[in-house]
Amino acid sequence: MSSRTTHPLRRGIDLNCDLGEGEPPDRTAALFARIDSANIACGGHAGDDASMDRCLALAKLNRVQAGAHPGLAERADFGRRSTSADGLTEAGLMGLLEQQVRRLAVRAREAGVTLHHLKLHGALYHAVDRDPRLARTYLNWAAVRCRGVRVYARAGGAVEAESMRAGSEVEVWAEGFLDRGYMSDGRLIPREDPGALLDGIPQVLERLADLRDRGGCRAVDGTWVAMNPRTLCVHGDALHALEWLEAVRVVMPRPPHAA
Repeated sequence: MSSRTTHPLRRGIDLNCDLGEGEPPDRTAALFARIDSANIACGGHAGDDASMDRCLALAKLNRVQAGAHPGLAERADFGRRSTSADGLTEAGLMGLLEQQVRRLAVRAREAGVTLHHLKLHGALYHAVDRDPRLARTYLNWAAVRCRGVRVYARAGGAVEAESMRAGSEVEVWAEGFLDRGYMSDGRLIPREDPGALLDGIPQVLERLADLRDRGGCRAVDGTWVAMNPRTLCVHGDALHALEWLEAVRVVMPRPPHAA
């Protein structure tokens, strides 16, 4: 069967965005109005108590699912430097999660918001995604410390693979990216390399159609990468994120219950 065979229209796909990362409050509000899930920075790579409270209030107002978005505490490079997670240990990962996720969880309870998911940020996301040992640690921590909370992780990565093993108690939502370039092995192109970021609405809408309806997308070299995402990401700090989300919502409206 050809990898380009059209799949039946896939329903229930979630649209997520990383927020509370230092963007102006009016931009935060505009982005919240166009998404299903928010990944809220919780004091590592970005975020403070005020931004967390603002995001939680907007999540409640817009009926958006709130998630924790922990990252490496390296604000100078926004937690994205590819080598910044080198040497990360299981204990170090658990300590980071405990500190940041708990910080947001406390504020969420005060705001009357239930945490829906976890999504790692930047270099931390990729370090755990490529290391089965760290992936297992992450899922085991989530199962014990965040019972019932989902994990958003790259479709085809170590976290998704580990979640499929017998005994996993954590529901993982495979994630695809509407604004990032892929390599032929399904990993994202490093941000400093050519092709890392898509640059226009037509490209974003083609990616949406591929991921939502065709079960994959084209890598930068033309290779077809098969994947079955349950959630799709547009990065909130992308220059044209608001325009892209508006275009996506034309062809993939929010469910009536979320309006």
